[in-house]
Amino acid sequence: MIIDSHQHFWTADYAWLADPALDRIRRDYGVEDLRENLRAAGVDRTVLVEAGRGETAETTEFLATAAETPEIAGVVGWASLTDPALAAVIAGHRAGPGGRLLVGVRDQVQGHPDDFLDRPDVRAGLRTVAAAGLVNEMVVRVGQLPAVARAAGALPDSRFVLDHLGKPRIVAGAEGLAEWRAAVAPVAARPNVVAKLSGLVAEADWSHWTIDDLRPFVETAVQLFGPDRLMFGSDWPVCEVAASYTEVREAIETILGGTPDDIFQSTAISTYRLEID
Repeated sequence: MIIDSHQHFWTADYAWLADPALDRIRRDYGVEDLRENLRAAGVDRTVLVEAGRGETAETTEFLATAAETPEIAGVVGWASLTDPALAAVIAGHRAGPGGRLLVGVRDQVQGHPDDFLDRPDVRAGLRTVAAAGLVNEMVVRVGQLPAVARAAGALPDSRFVLDHLGKPRIVAGAEGLAEWRAAVAPVAARPNVVAKLSGLVAEADWSHWTIDDLRPFVETAVQLFGPDRLMFGSDWPVCEVAASYTEVREAIETILGGTPDDIFQSTAISTYRLEID
């Protein structure tokens, strides 16, 4: 079984899709689109991740959809880490349709200042998520990686997931690799952080990327985190700015020399506590 730890749904009216550079992915993506891609790529289950709408209603909708979609094994929903009612929001999701499939919470940290995760109210939110038994999912920029390391160190009982390896500047080549490696190494040193081999083609040259552009970033991640703290993620349909779902899966498989069970299955199951039939 192969598990994709990171895929999205959205509709064409999501505000962030208004960027002219995103014309090729500005359309509705739903369950049937996902199923077509899963069949083509030979993927069995996915984790559905919030898609930047920034509304509680999106998580409610995604949980209900997941409850009716056997291919979706878990949902990482959006919530504001600074919401004083965060515990109640989580409880409300769990009480609704598909609530048992809520496995994590993701705020759009990348849209905040670099020290956002150091704020006391944000740390309180991270603790609330952890206390609920959920993963704290981190979508961050490279400049925010030091704050991720500090937060993970301050909350050793929380499970943190680093999306897209912290969004290294793959398009910058060796410079981007050096910058990212220095920033991500302290994150990888925290045993409660798992990282996703996801979103990499979107950080490369969309029109001219090659597997060799991605290779040093993937190999460095394996060296720093170890395969038991890495998960494969397609980042579909964001990946379609540069590559198809199948091309992304094949690129990671080529670099790794196969589909190791931990990266393509067991790490996702243990990190998100997925119930797989």
